[in-house]
Amino acid sequence: MWLDRLSGHSTPAATPSGSPPPANRAYSPAPRRPSHLAPSSAAQRPGFTPRSSSLSINSNDSTTSLLSSSRKPNGSGLKQSVTAPEVPDPLEVLEKLLGPEGNTAPGLTNPKSTVNGTGTAEEYDEEELDFEGLSLREVASKTFVTEEETVYTPQTTEEFEKDIAQFEELHRSIRACDDGLNSVESNLTSFQNDLAAVSAEIETLQARSTALSIRLENRKIVENGLGPIVEEISISPAVVRKIVEGTIDEVWVRALAEVEKRSKAMDAKSREQRNIKGVNDLRPLLTNLITKALERIRDFMVAQIKALRSPNINAQIIQQQHFVRYKDLYGFLHKHHPQLAEQIAQAYMNTMRWYFLAQFTRYEKALEKIKIHVIDKHDVLGQDDGSRKGTIMSGAKTTGPPHDAVNLGRRIDLLKTSNQTALASFLAEEEKATHYLEFPFRNFNLALVDNASAEYSFLTTFFSPSLSYSAISRHFNYIFEPTFSLGQNLTKSLIQETYDCLGVLLCVRLNQHFAFELQRRKIPAVDGYINGTGMLLWPRFQVVMDQHCDSVRAVTNGVSIRKQSASEQAKQSAAPHFMTQRFGQFMQGILALSTEAGDDEPVSSSLTRLRSEIEAFLTKMGKSIGDARKRERFLYNNYSLILTIIGDLEGKLAIEQQEHFEVLKKAFGDSA
Repeated sequence: MWLDRLSGHSTPAATPSGSPPPANRAYSPAPRRPSHLAPSSAAQRPGFTPRSSSLSINSNDSTTSLLSSSRKPNGSGLKQSVTAPEVPDPLEVLEKLLGPEGNTAPGLTNPKSTVNGTGTAEEYDEEELDFEGLSLREVASKTFVTEEETVYTPQTTEEFEKDIAQFEELHRSIRACDDGLNSVESNLTSFQNDLAAVSAEIETLQARSTALSIRLENRKIVENGLGPIVEEISISPAVVRKIVEGTIDEVWVRALAEVEKRSKAMDAKSREQRNIKGVNDLRPLLTNLITKALERIRDFMVAQIKALRSPNINAQIIQQQHFVRYKDLYGFLHKHHPQLAEQIAQAYMNTMRWYFLAQFTRYEKALEKIKIHVIDKHDVLGQDDGSRKGTIMSGAKTTGPPHDAVNLGRRIDLLKTSNQTALASFLAEEEKATHYLEFPFRNFNLALVDNASAEYSFLTTFFSPSLSYSAISRHFNYIFEPTFSLGQNLTKSLIQETYDCLGVLLCVRLNQHFAFELQRRKIPAVDGYINGTGMLLWPRFQVVMDQHCDSVRAVTNGVSIRKQSASEQAKQSAAPHFMTQRFGQFMQGILALSTEAGDDEPVSSSLTRLRSEIEAFLTKMGKSIGDARKRERFLYNNYSLILTIIGDLEGKLAIEQQEHFEVLKKAFGDSA
């Protein structure tokens, strides 16, 4: 293998003198073999394709292509092999050394030259030529080694054959290296193609990113303009699902408020007379949703109204937990379907009208079972001698515990008590004690005022602002009209036959307290009932006062003023008359109930008339006493008794009466 290659190359030509090759080139007996590491002028290796890409990593030219760059002269990226330098012809070297022919003597001064490793002659000065005492042949045969040259020693065929294995191994290494370089070249080529593809993809992504950024900016601009409008008219699916399928609770009310908000927005857009396609598309859907909401509100309201008609139901619990809690439902119903809202309101009013009438009718029947003291015309001042026993009004008149028709006593405690709770029905049915007429009057009207106040507050809370306050007042009067009539009928039944003037006046004061309480609660709708009750009580009070006056007048007319004998005059006493004591107690009760009475009340005029009748009676009684001193003493004692009874009272009317009787007392006291 190697011998064939060696035989294919000739040895360098010998010099004419048959001398060995020049000293600057090592001689080798082996023929010179072609190498793929030779310069580009040498022949290419058979079987290998020269690489066209440059593997240099020192190039900074970004435009240089790995595929288009030319291959290096050595054909690989390995370290450059050492090659023999080009040696000039020995004859030319000798000629340069010896100079022109005839000047061969050593030591002559001639321009000298030498040849460098690349065959270029370089001139040397005389001083640099030093043969060191050698002959010309010795000098010519001497090998000169420079720093740039490699020394080649002669090699025999036997020595070359000994090293052939190393050359073969070197050849195989070179081939393996060349294969590795081919693989690296293929990988780099593939990598370059991948980089080109990635670069193209990056450019595509950059273009898409730019396009997306532009679209995003455009979308933001459009969203800023359309977002508020879409948000204003659109309804979420969750809200629609809650309205259609959800139970009616606080969340349902909030969903209904959302629907109402969208409805107002669409109405506003419609008033703008702008043909907005989104509004036109959503309006039918919103109309259907509102219709479904109205249907569910109707069913809910009807169910609650039916619950009010259940026996033994507390209406206020249903009102607070189901009506007031969801009062926005009626406002929505009244806005979108006024006719249906009016029907619902009418159904509620009819139900509550029946409810209150039934409840108070049952309560009135329970109060009728309470025993009431009967005070008739025999209990007036002029006819009662203090020995009568009272009767009790409970079906038929029967004998009952004694009572004092003209003594207020503890009856005034009903005005001063802090207990503002009405007597329960079952307690009224089981009550065994006997009471005066103001007891059932107070309990019935206290319950009526409390229920009326609660109902009016509910109506104003539930129906406002859908209905005006005048409409709410009409609804309230419609509901309580039969109940108010029932209360006034009860008042009539209690006072129409009684002569209990203090009881009637107590009912008047209780009625006034109810009026003050209603004013404090801001319930003006009950004023009609309070005023109607007052118009029933005051006339009866005046009638009873007139009966007292007539009875005293009748007694006065019956007093005899004939001249009495001495024995009859001796039996006459100056002690106060029994009627005087009863009048004092009666006046004390009226004045105690009138501490805050107004000037427009008929109490003062009626009491003044009765006082005049008593004074006329006492004056006539005094005339029947023959002894003048005893007569004066009698009058003094009667007026003093009256003043003593009313002396601790306060109020404008009481002070006026005290001053009046104080004047009479002094008048008859001085004369006595």
